[in-house]
Amino acid sequence: MNDKQHTKQIKIQTMTDLFPKKNETTHLPGYGEQKPYAGKWLLAVSTLIFVLITLCAWYSMNQYNYLQDNDERVDAEWSHVLNQYTRRADLIPNLVAVVKSYASHETSLFNEIAAARSKVTELSSSAKNSTDPRALAQFLEAQKQLAVPLSRLLMVAEKYPDLKASDLYRDLMVQLEGTENRITYSRQRYIEAVARYNFMVRRFPSNLIAKQAGYNARAKFDVENVSAIQHPPEIELK
Repeated sequence: MNDKQHTKQIKIQTMTDLFPKKNETTHLPGYGEQKPYAGKWLLAVSTLIFVLITLCAWYSMNQYNYLQDNDERVDAEWSHVLNQYTRRADLIPNLVAVVKSYASHETSLFNEIAAARSKVTELSSSAKNSTDPRALAQFLEAQKQLAVPLSRLLMVAEKYPDLKASDLYRDLMVQLEGTENRITYSRQRYIEAVARYNFMVRRFPSNLIAKQAGYNARAKFDVENVSAIQHPPEIELK
């Protein structure tokens, strides 16, 4: 066999390898076998799913912690409000005692103040749970009922110049006025804390987490005739 015939035979064999005959079958991947690139795609998809799950878990934990923080802040601000109202209730008996020594005939007014203060004292503990709008409205209504006779008491005191000149009376007035200012400030902070908390509870998608965790919107500082208790009693020191 010469070189030309040998070269021609190699070319024919190469062409046969490239284009197999129809009756010849090529090897196909059997059941359970994967092509080389399929494993790479599976790994990439698995990694992507793991990353997404991790991000979702991190976001859920982050939002839950924010809900916890805002919920605790609302409770803390409500405690400040209660403390200021309690301070005012504690000052009233001393104020009544001083005025009573000058205007002992105002028996009905003193009894009205005592009854209103007693009601406020009873509601202070039950109104700590500010998640109940009815309990909050009842508590604020009791505070309003106490503020009305207290204003009348101060008007009675205006009739007695010697009473207004008393150092004890003036000290009580200063403390009462400062307490009313602190009540207003504490109430404002509570309103802001409730607004932040309720926004998280209602905002998507944190509302889904709040619903699953059992967090509900807190009661707003909004009752009928609330403007009547937004201003401290008028106090004139002459």
